[in-house]
Amino acid sequence: MLFTFLLVVQAVIAFALVTVILMQRSEGGGLGMGGSPSGLMSARGAADFLTRATTILATLFVGMSVILAVIAATQHRAASVDTSLVGKTAPAAQGGPAPSAEGDALSGAAASAASNRSAAPAGGNQSVPLAQ
Repeated sequence: MLFTFLLVVQAVIAFALVTVILMQRSEGGGLGMGGSPSGLMSARGAADFLTRATTILATLFVGMSVILAVIAATQHRAASVDTSLVGKTAPAAQGGPAPSAEGDALSGAAASAASNRSAAPAGGNQSVPLAQ
């Protein structure tokens, strides 16, 4: 619950940081809005405010990232294993009759490969001619 709350706070900080960065004036202008010629919204006052806000938000973002990493690393949750497929094995794996080689081309190829492998002498590299 705490982790989820901090994750939401982290997202809000990230959004605010992106917004403040985009509001700053760059070489070609920016999304910064003009204001009154004096006070906080003067060109210099806005730049100082946005620089300070960027510094504070970036520090909060990095700090929250470290805190979230520590919390994620120290939470010890029991590993949950999905057991919904237990008991649903294939009939061949349970010792049932194997599929016939006549009905399925892949089964026939697998059966012939297995018989060729068992008939091959042990050791050494065997070259198999390719059918063309």
